[in-house]
Amino acid sequence: MDSNIESFIFPDFIPTPMKLELNDNQKMIQKMVREFAEKEIAPVAAELDKKGEYPTKILEKMAKLGLLGIIVPPEYGGAGLDTVSYVTVIEEISKKCASTGVITSVHNSLVCWPIIHFGTEKQKKKYLPQLAKGEKIGAFAGTEPNAGSDLGSMQTTAELKGDKYIINGTKTFITSGSKAGIIIVFAVTDKEAGSRGISAFIVENTMKGFKVGSIFEKMGINANHVAELVFEDMEVPKENLLGKEGEGFKIALMALDGGRIGIAAQAVGIAQAALDESIEYSKQRQQFGKPISKFQAVQWMLTDMATRIQAARLLVYNAAYLKDKGERFTKEAAMAKLFASETAMDAAIKAVQIHGGYGYTKEYVVERLFRDAKITEIYEGTSEIQRLVIANNLLK
Repeated sequence: MDSNIESFIFPDFIPTPMKLELNDNQKMIQKMVREFAEKEIAPVAAELDKKGEYPTKILEKMAKLGLLGIIVPPEYGGAGLDTVSYVTVIEEISKKCASTGVITSVHNSLVCWPIIHFGTEKQKKKYLPQLAKGEKIGAFAGTEPNAGSDLGSMQTTAELKGDKYIINGTKTFITSGSKAGIIIVFAVTDKEAGSRGISAFIVENTMKGFKVGSIFEKMGINANHVAELVFEDMEVPKENLLGKEGEGFKIALMALDGGRIGIAAQAVGIAQAALDESIEYSKQRQQFGKPISKFQAVQWMLTDMATRIQAARLLVYNAAYLKDKGERFTKEAAMAKLFASETAMDAAIKAVQIHGGYGYTKEYVVERLFRDAKITEIYEGTSEIQRLVIANNLLK
């Protein structure tokens, strides 16, 4: 068979350009959130970081806009938006406050999403409206003192006694841990089954046997309260099992795939903020009789930042697009998270360098961006884990 490019061109063929842009609805959402972040978040972000104050008032305002139920279906009180819209929201929020960005990401992707996809109808009707309306903030409790990247080695246990599971153990580094009212907790229900013996539970912070342990002092994202959670014979109703016994590890991995898209969007927001601040500063700062933006060394740093940020953003959009289409996106989410987080760190370093001595002071935003950027290379899967995920998908 004669096969060449001409054989695929017909007389009435009209080429359709591939569009790498948001649709009108997504642009409208982006504009709304950008204006909200500029007006409501930017003026208080530095103070929240300085005091280590949880952004409760901001989250209340975000809830009224539907931003805490972005992906929750309308029948459960949410906005029911697509993943691409979701990542534009996370990016815009994170430009002004990375702490608020990660709180929003975890709440939606690691708490609402598992309940939407694995919850019973009763669980959905009970918990999703509370989460979507911001009546309760969500947390995801997987990490333990000796089980971080290796979730399969967790030691928290859940034993069924009558109509209740009794959970014992400790979780650590939990985003919104001290503020969350609804928590997805992972625990071992069958010690002999390895990762297949892990189950997931919907836990409320009012349940008997639950308490908040240490609240960590951190390098960055200080407005996000990261805490230790302790379960001492905590009683959880049998009906709060999420999915089936033994499905916890699968639920965690699937949720983290989507969560990584959110963290990648957060990283893009931090990086974009670093670039925006650097452009503005370089135009104002005078050295040797002219703005430093006239110097090639500065121009090249800005150029590299802008190029990497756009590439990272497109990786994020691609992973989100695949998720919306119902296609596999594990590799693409890992690529987006890996590249975007390393881009955020690179952009923050360059931003501080462009600001010189001032960039090392707390008078300028870039100092906070530098501290906030680093965690994106660590949580929801370190850069090393992302490389393993990508390699496994390439070589299988």
